Amino acid sequence: MSGSRLQYALVTPARNEEAFIELTIQSVVSQTVRPVRWLVVSDGSTDRTNEIVTRYALEHDWIELLEMPKRQGRDFGGKADSINAGYSSLVTRLPSRSPAEAGQPSVPFDFVGSLDADISFEKDYFAFLLQKFAGDPELGVAGTPFSENGETYDYRFSSADHVSGACQLFRRECFEAIGGYVPVKGGGIDVIAVLTARLIGWRTRTFTEKISHHHRPMGSANHRRKLITSFRFGQKSYRLGYHPVWQLFRTFYQMTRKPYVIGACADTLGYFWAMLCRVERPISTELVQFQQRDQMKRLSAFFKKFAICKAAATQNGSFRARV
Repeated sequence: MSGSRLQYALVTPARNEEAFIELTIQSVVSQTVRPVRWLVVSDGSTDRTNEIVTRYALEHDWIELLEMPKRQGRDFGGKADSINAGYSSLVTRLPSRSPAEAGQPSVPFDFVGSLDADISFEKDYFAFLLQKFAGDPELGVAGTPFSENGETYDYRFSSADHVSGACQLFRRECFEAIGGYVPVKGGGIDVIAVLTARLIGWRTRTFTEKISHHHRPMGSANHRRKLITSFRFGQKSYRLGYHPVWQLFRTFYQMTRKPYVIGACADTLGYFWAMLCRVERPISTELVQFQQRDQMKRLSAFFKKFAICKAAATQNGSFRARV
């Protein structure tokens, strides 16, 4: 089936996103293949977020605002709850007006996407992702890298099997099979979703041919705040089951990025602090083991490739010396 004939729906969790949500809305409205329905779930917003979404919903009947009860604080658990609530609304059953309509979803769709309220992208973004799904029936989750302040994560040093939480497009069967998002306050809901999908046999992929643009900076520009963010990221890495050896090699990679050595040390300190304190992990032992086996395989593949390249370079050097 052609990607343009596949139907998708979107869910966007939003909490006080007035600064950037209009950029996201304009990106979705301009898509060459639009969603059949887009639920923007306002998680207790107190700014102009609801007003902005409502204005666009009046112009486009496939956009809808869903308001969640107000709550204190902002965390990833609330984000997961908002996405799951949006999905539940998408699959609300129609009244049984006829036997043919009984038990049918309110809007038919093949894919569902979790889309952050602070990103923008090109007009063929979702057409591109749908085409990837059309060519691979085993593909369960897909997305692209995102850029921030002109920088994009270098996937030569990461696995393209992970899909960023900024935009994760799921095959509907896959999303239902993993049971939606796990409401973990400390973050990592996107990682857990992707790992669970892979664990039960789905393929997941980040396609680097396209990118989205993330407009809300991940962490403050304040130096002290960045260190705190790095420490908390290390804690999150432990909770999500990262292997200690993998974490140490991540430290070396982090030293190539600002704030360089001190940031990498804060990250690693956070990881081993969580380990020493035996912080509870929000994922199953099976998922932790799957994560760690995968990381060790990737490290092994990296070193094999490095050894081959080094041997080839040595051989070429010897050849030139003889010549």
